[in-house]
Amino acid sequence: QVQLVESGGGLVQAGGSLRLSCAASGRIFDNYVMGWFRQVPGKEREFVSRIKWSGTRAYYADFVQGRFTIARDNVKNTVYLQMNYLKPEDTALYYCAAGVILSTKDDHYDYWGQGTQVTVSS
Repeated sequence: QVQLVESGGGLVQAGGSLRLSCAASGRIFDNYVMGWFRQVPGKEREFVSRIKWSGTRAYYADFVQGRFTIARDNVKNTVYLQMNYLKPEDTALYYCAAGVILSTKDDHYDYWGQGTQVTVSS
């Protein structure tokens, strides 16, 4: 079992930055994939970024356009999503997820956190 707890969301003005954290506990191995997804009410959950627990194979959705950076700290067992130059359209509930398939599809991830809200004002 893997437990994930997100934090770091909040309200920020357009152009600002936030760093989301995903604290992981349980049986996590280097071959695990850690993903970030987001969802707004009435829409499907959307892939944002993913990285292998080993720290390799970082990948981003096209809309990120160089604004976000995913990284992991294996001492703290935490995955981060640094988000810069935030836009109002980035407003969503952001979820951390873990799985064993290197994928951008949410149904390929087995474990999910509770989400952290990001709101970007214009």
